Amino acid sequence: MIAEPNTASNLPCQKGNAVHDETVPESAVQNGSSVSNGNLKTPKEKRKVREQCENIRRKPSSSKRVSQLQSGGVVEAVTLFEVVSMGKQAMQSVVDDWVEAYKQDRNVALLDLINFFIQCSGCQGMVTAEMFQSLRKKDIMQKMTESFDEETGLQYKKFVAYPWILTVTWPVDMDNEDYPLIRSGPYWKKFKANFCEFIAVLVQQCQCSILYDSYLMDTIISLLTGLADSMVRAFRHTSTFAAMKLLTAVISVHLNLDVNKHNAERLYEVEKKRISGRRTNYRLDQLEKKRKEYEQKLLEIDNMMNAIFKGTFLNRYRDVIPEIRATCIEEIGSWIRTYPDAFLNDSYLKYIGWMLYDKNFLESLLDDCPSPVLKGSRQSLMYEESWLYYQAEVRLKCLLGLQGIYSRKELASRMDLFTSRFKDRIVSMPLDKDHEVAVQAMKLLMLMSQNCEDVLSTEDCEMLYQFVYTTHRPLAVAAGEFLYKRLLSHEGDEEVQPKEGGKIGSSTDQLKRLISFFLESKLHKHVAYLIDSLWDWAGTFLKDWECMTTLLLNNAEGDGEALSDAHENTLIEIILATVREAAEGHPPVGRGAAKKILSAKEKKIQLEDCTRITEHFIIVLPQLLAKYSTDAQKVANLLQIPQYYDLDVYSTGHLEKHLDALLKEVKDIVARHSDISVLEASSRTYYILCSEEIAIYNQVDRAQTQLIDELMGQLNQLLDGFWKKEEGFCTDAGEISRIHSALRRVAAFHNAHDLTKWNLYDKIVRLLVFEVEHGSLPVLMILPALQCTYFSLLWKLAAVTEKSPKETLFALRRELRRFSQICMCFLHHKEKDVREKAFMILCDWLLILSHQDSNNNEEAARIVDYLPSTSLQEKLLLFIQEHVFVEQEEESKDLTEEEERKNESCKLDDLHKKRSLLAAYCKLIVYNVVEMTAAAEIYKYYVKTYNDFGDIIKEMLSKTRHNNKIQSAKTLILCLQQLFQTHAGSSGGVDFSSASFTNMKELARRFSLTFGWDQVKSRESVAMIHKEGIEFAFQGATGKCFPPNLSFLLIISEFSNKLLKPDKRLVYAYLQRYIAEPLSCRGDQWQPLIWYRNSLLANEDEESSVLSSSGEWSPVGTSKTSSFKRKLSNGSLPETSQNEAASKAPGLQCTAQLASATGKSRKRLKSREMHLQEHLQFLCPGGLRRRYCKDEIKTEDVKQGKGQAQDTSEDVDVDVVGADQDS
Repeated sequence: MIAEPNTASNLPCQKGNAVHDETVPESAVQNGSSVSNGNLKTPKEKRKVREQCENIRRKPSSSKRVSQLQSGGVVEAVTLFEVVSMGKQAMQSVVDDWVEAYKQDRNVALLDLINFFIQCSGCQGMVTAEMFQSLRKKDIMQKMTESFDEETGLQYKKFVAYPWILTVTWPVDMDNEDYPLIRSGPYWKKFKANFCEFIAVLVQQCQCSILYDSYLMDTIISLLTGLADSMVRAFRHTSTFAAMKLLTAVISVHLNLDVNKHNAERLYEVEKKRISGRRTNYRLDQLEKKRKEYEQKLLEIDNMMNAIFKGTFLNRYRDVIPEIRATCIEEIGSWIRTYPDAFLNDSYLKYIGWMLYDKNFLESLLDDCPSPVLKGSRQSLMYEESWLYYQAEVRLKCLLGLQGIYSRKELASRMDLFTSRFKDRIVSMPLDKDHEVAVQAMKLLMLMSQNCEDVLSTEDCEMLYQFVYTTHRPLAVAAGEFLYKRLLSHEGDEEVQPKEGGKIGSSTDQLKRLISFFLESKLHKHVAYLIDSLWDWAGTFLKDWECMTTLLLNNAEGDGEALSDAHENTLIEIILATVREAAEGHPPVGRGAAKKILSAKEKKIQLEDCTRITEHFIIVLPQLLAKYSTDAQKVANLLQIPQYYDLDVYSTGHLEKHLDALLKEVKDIVARHSDISVLEASSRTYYILCSEEIAIYNQVDRAQTQLIDELMGQLNQLLDGFWKKEEGFCTDAGEISRIHSALRRVAAFHNAHDLTKWNLYDKIVRLLVFEVEHGSLPVLMILPALQCTYFSLLWKLAAVTEKSPKETLFALRRELRRFSQICMCFLHHKEKDVREKAFMILCDWLLILSHQDSNNNEEAARIVDYLPSTSLQEKLLLFIQEHVFVEQEEESKDLTEEEERKNESCKLDDLHKKRSLLAAYCKLIVYNVVEMTAAAEIYKYYVKTYNDFGDIIKEMLSKTRHNNKIQSAKTLILCLQQLFQTHAGSSGGVDFSSASFTNMKELARRFSLTFGWDQVKSRESVAMIHKEGIEFAFQGATGKCFPPNLSFLLIISEFSNKLLKPDKRLVYAYLQRYIAEPLSCRGDQWQPLIWYRNSLLANEDEESSVLSSSGEWSPVGTSKTSSFKRKLSNGSLPETSQNEAASKAPGLQCTAQLASATGKSRKRLKSREMHLQEHLQFLCPGGLRRRYCKDEIKTEDVKQGKGQAQDTSEDVDVDVVGADQDS
């Protein structure tokens, strides 16, 4: 592995390989790095080094060897770096070989080890060594530099690695932040493990010999300390990592020495007592000598530990690179656990406590920066993935290290001062924005609660309990463990167990505590979340359905305290949630991205639970329904349990009598209740039980038909009586209520069952026609009538087949048109509920009709197809504007606390209705039922109503952009154009300081942020926005007249940062086509043009060749626009080559500038990892009749990496949409 030394190495050496020469052997490592002698003083020597480094960079063998190593090819190990990287040889033998080489010639072996660390940093440069002893201290300090040599183009790093001064020389592109420790893939992951193992084995093998020679460790520690002080990230990270692992290995040696010293002292004392009275003893002298030898070694080890800790850890634990900080914190946690006697004190614990507050370097910079502009961009900058607002990795290592300490009671008892100082910070960390940090913080608090007495107050626990309701399941599960062990578990509980004792008594006590906790938390709609959080820890008692149902059925009969109505409601919700969790096996909606894939064992448990649920509730559910038949809320929850049955159990277990009991109770409940939730649950129960594949189908079908016959008979009787009244109108409130209840029952069953054979449609539509003509029906009758008619038509539409006659299809089409007209009329109804109901039905109706296939029958689909007319689209949009985006005036009057609570509840309900209305309309736009240009009216309210409707509007923008990027961009610019025209018309001009103009710019900025970082993906859309914006800005300009819409350029300048740099030049050239005489464009009124031009030319190297110092427009006349005279093909640009464009317009300034910009951009983007080639198409302006309006802008082929998208200096915002759309 080491090349032959030069003649300088043949100089006489004393015993122990002590070097007294001014130079050391020159060794060359054959993987690109080398060790040479002396300083680089003359230009000839510098040129030689530069040529060597250039040869290294050009040498294909090095990269070929690395690729062969990664691919698993057969490569002969040449250097120590390659031996460790390949890992094919046992690390023990590798270290033994190196130790043997060290004993033969320690200088050569140490230089080999030095090159190993340099190569582990990814450096392919040179290492030059010169002796330390021959230089005076003053000269040494002058050499400790790190600089860049402009003459050679190389970077230098000089530092002391006793007994040498090392000079590392490497090419400048070493700073590309790509080195072994951060590379991805299994090969480099294995290398990192081998690197750690090598350091550990090296220290272990040397602990009995050369570790204490005052040469090896001094050199290694000096080397790593010097590299850790480098400005180059690769050196700093690798050396810090190695130093931390080295200290960990040295601590292991220290512990072994402690044990040996302790054993020697014990033997010494025993021997001393045994030979008391004798003056001397050989064995006693040997033990004393051994003891002193251990003490001397321990002293040396302590010095090594202090040198590494003070030289590396104290300088690097606050490094700007998070990986380096995380490495330091991870290792100090390991030291404290391994060697608590030395490290478990406040002098070391404070570093972990401080780093719990770890901030990103950029965040710290913004904190200290006085610039309000930079501080204002804080929120946007921090949303970039590579610069998190807080650095999660460091805080995560802190928490993991503390978990290892607090998990051991003997260590946790010594953490009192640390706990009192940093407890508040740890308690707040479950709120961390990083999910993994939050989860580990909750686990740490669980350990602290178990092993530290009274460390958490009641207020702390109550706050932590609420995390069981969070949407992030791992955090909720960790909080569930905390809640279960602190509050629900009966282990160690001081409460007296119930008299009946046993399992049921214990579960009853836990259930009561769980119910009390839920009611006290006042989050009454989150039982499913609570149960899911506890499922992994309390699954045993949560599956004790026998105990739960017994507690409900025998509530008032036991000796204990009876459950209140609220407690019974909660217990029934818990039963439903536990049944659902056991039967479905995945978290509730909103907690988890997708359904969980169950293993074979989990599926087996799930089937067993379903069988248990069915066997138990088949018998018990009818009893519960009978007991709570008058309570709508309880019944609605209980009726959802049969959907989780294994229905075959009815026939296999001969339990048909219990099915009859269930059907009887459900029938009685339908007759007794008119609450929609109860009716829908009853209808669904019949739907679940009435499946043709199971044996009980006939029994359930008879019961269902009998029930529907009774419901239709009641409705027919009531309607007949209604029409017999004078003028067809009834003023009897009781009769109206009965009709309302009958209609709701029929509507609920019509949703899940086809009632076409009962001729419901003709009877119900008569009511709607009567309301349209006379407008005298009560709302209680109109709403369910609309719902019934809607369901009737849906069932008819679903029944269309290939064999359906045309007469039936045309009749169906007439009924569809008729119902649509009725809904349109109801959009102007005097009652708000009717208007909203008609709008929702109409939106769903149009969506279904526009996308139904009539069972793959194209002719039937063509006949019944229905697209909204222009007038209908206008009415729908007007309805949204009047009912969603209109703010209601708040009444300013004193309200009591109860009235305020009701008022807030009403506001939330109203907001929910508005969101439903807006979502229904946005679906029409997304699925092309309504023209996409209608979205422009919605986008106007994006910023103003962001808190209430921002997510819906953003989702619509994302979907429409995915469907058609160009049309979506045109819709955005149309929105801005309409707002600009409204502003200019209302104020008689453009006032830049007005609130409306400021809001327009803010809206444009938010639109720009939705394109995200990937400028390549959004290239065409952004170009279209600029093209349409420029045309609009110069619309109406004739001759030398000032363009009336020129100020619009200020609006579209917000999109300039989303253009690629070559495209900025192209848009700039396109802009020049609209300037007849640029030299006349002076004065304040032309400032928007100058502003927009500057936004296009910002950060360009060639900007000075275009911009004049006076801020005037550069003189590019119409003669220079002739370079763009090419024919348009279908409104888009033909893909002509750059050479063709140059040949048609030779010597033109604009073309030359474009070529220059493109060339420089190529050079600037050359080092990017990913490249793509793409053409940009501009559409020719059609609004202006200019002699060059048929000109064409050709986008040059530019290899653009994705990394270029991050070159913009603008903000990043959470408004990024369409991240998954196709490019």
